[in-house]
Amino acid sequence: MCGIAGYISATHQHELQTIVQKMQDSLYHRGPDGAGSWKTSNSKLMFAMRRLAIIDIDNGHQPFINENKDLILVANGEIYNFIELREKLIQRGHVFKSKSDCEVILHLYEEKGIDCLHDLRGMFAFALFDARKGIAYLARDRMGEKPLYIFQDKEEIIFSSELKSLLKSGKIPLLLDEKAIYWYFHYGYVPDPLSPIRNIRKLPAGSVLSININDWKITEKKWWNIEDAPAIDGNPALKIREVLNEISQLVVRSDVPVGIALSGGLDSSLVAALIAKESPGSLTAFSVGYEGRPPCDERDDARFLAKHLNIPFQEVELNEDEMSANFLKLASYRDDPIADIASWGYYQVMLAAKQNDISVMYQGQGADELFWGYPWLKETAKENHLRLKKFNTSPISNDEIDTIYPYFMDKFPFFHDGNKIPYTSRFKNKIKELGASADPREPYKIKFPWENIDIMTTKMICDTYLRQNGIAQSDRLSMASSVELRLPLIDYRLVETAIGLRKTQSDLNLPPKAWLREAVQDLLPQTVMNRPKKGFSPPTHSWQKQLFKTWGHLLEDGLLTQHGILNSEGAKDLAKGEQPLNSVIPASFKALILETWLRAMTKELT
Repeated sequence: MCGIAGYISATHQHELQTIVQKMQDSLYHRGPDGAGSWKTSNSKLMFAMRRLAIIDIDNGHQPFINENKDLILVANGEIYNFIELREKLIQRGHVFKSKSDCEVILHLYEEKGIDCLHDLRGMFAFALFDARKGIAYLARDRMGEKPLYIFQDKEEIIFSSELKSLLKSGKIPLLLDEKAIYWYFHYGYVPDPLSPIRNIRKLPAGSVLSININDWKITEKKWWNIEDAPAIDGNPALKIREVLNEISQLVVRSDVPVGIALSGGLDSSLVAALIAKESPGSLTAFSVGYEGRPPCDERDDARFLAKHLNIPFQEVELNEDEMSANFLKLASYRDDPIADIASWGYYQVMLAAKQNDISVMYQGQGADELFWGYPWLKETAKENHLRLKKFNTSPISNDEIDTIYPYFMDKFPFFHDGNKIPYTSRFKNKIKELGASADPREPYKIKFPWENIDIMTTKMICDTYLRQNGIAQSDRLSMASSVELRLPLIDYRLVETAIGLRKTQSDLNLPPKAWLREAVQDLLPQTVMNRPKKGFSPPTHSWQKQLFKTWGHLLEDGLLTQHGILNSEGAKDLAKGEQPLNSVIPASFKALILETWLRAMTKELT
């Protein structure tokens, strides 16, 4: 697990070393165990990285360079099937310098070129330079677990694992992208491939960018799509259990102690059971709770399961005053603006793990998105089935034909302010004109004819909310404490299994997570299997009230008004911290998160 950065230019760059060094230094928290870099003799290209040692602690240093010194690799992530790949490569004559998981990428490339991506199972983002061809590749894993931000202009590409690292380069002005900010006020995050900063984008998940530094030809392609999973026949529970067993055997590979973020729910519980079964005696559970033990406190439930699995248990009680005092720091750790009040809990459980000398953590994220864990997600799919049926019997508008999910945002609880009024109308007197004509439904527009609505619904939630709210903050807030986070339930083989099964049968009208529950029913006590879903949520109203009491004044004539995002009157109104009834993420909280994020990014320029 690491942080990577680099500079690729069509021309000689005198300050190449200085620029990349600044970015590398900014990534220290992602890799405190070592650093490495490499550059071409003509100063057109330089790669750098920071290392968090997880596999082959003593010898897995990067960059990896082949015997002929014409292939160079820096990689962030874990290749879970590296042992199997390594054994086959050795049989074919490849000589390894280490036992690192990421070194297999280099040798696979020697055999298959960039098509080697299809052999990799894990989470990764990497940069590889083929000096023979003069081509650099930037690639990202299938589900987008590992981040890769890219700045691109006519004659240069700068990339890094984090947004603030790019700003540290000194080459990129802090100009807000109006479309991205507008969408942020709808979603509470910025959907891929946009970033909040103009001319910086995220390489889409399952994509690879190739840059020929000789003729400066740049191409990008998707090498994996969730909807392309092959159809699967058979018993869903048996198929899912088979792949879960396989995943658990792969993800336990580590040369350092491991732990799990354990709530009282099904998802983290089944991950704990799988890991404990595969690697007994090596796992520690960590759970967060809240002062006064409100109903959302799940420590007792988590402790029960830990005792059942014979796992050591550590609890972390979150203090409201401490959360508020560290709010500005958290804005920097998140790297992207993500308006999720639960961020403090994510950060604290990872910090507690590191303080207990644990550098690898597991989390149960992804099952809700894959197996209909959210009621509003099921409702969205069902209503679109009705729309499709309507289309088959009577004409509908062009807008309905183009937009498969107009109901998605109506059902999605984070989109509205509690009064069921979209921000496009409610806040146009507070938000200045900043590209508001950009349709916020754009990420959900799919041309007719629609294939499989259930599959496309899953694709949309994975491409948006899961990746940009869940996965993104999990990565940043674990790496802020130099902890690697593994998410077994979004392993691509499990994803493809769920999608493949839906191509032959439907689970939409079954109870939530029916296939998954049946697959793991023998692993967990019935009290866990039958426990109602709570969600990882703190005392939201109280926390937001405290935050605005302490930090609300930052919105008044703050950076958002200086950058032309809010007008003065609107900023003062939002600074009051209003929380409309039934609002999950009020516009005031989104504005405060964005303001503190912008202040954190501005500091990176100094």
